[in-house]
Amino acid sequence: MHPVLDREHFMKCEDLIDALEECHRTSFLEKAFGKCNIVKQDLTNCLHESRLASEREKIKEKRKKAKEFEMKKKKLEEEEYGKNAYLKKVIEIEYEKKTKAGH
Repeated sequence: MHPVLDREHFMKCEDLIDALEECHRTSFLEKAFGKCNIVKQDLTNCLHESRLASEREKIKEKRKKAKEFEMKKKKLEEEEYGKNAYLKKVIEIEYEKKTKAGH
């Protein structure tokens, strides 16, 4: 079973969509004897490849956004604590000294 054949979403498969629709217009006996099976299988393969390509693009976009987020986060941390979070390390060391001295 193939998904709803949205031509805009599956532009690469548009010729196969047309061919299957045309095949479905033929007589019942021709369809019953499998006239449309090859076209339908080709369309199924095309839709599958199209879906996989779409998923790969989404994964690439998510990775790109995650990388941009990490870069912004690192930049903000450097602005706040200096390069390589130097001030943060100093604060942590001083905090440890203070808590050890208090016990």
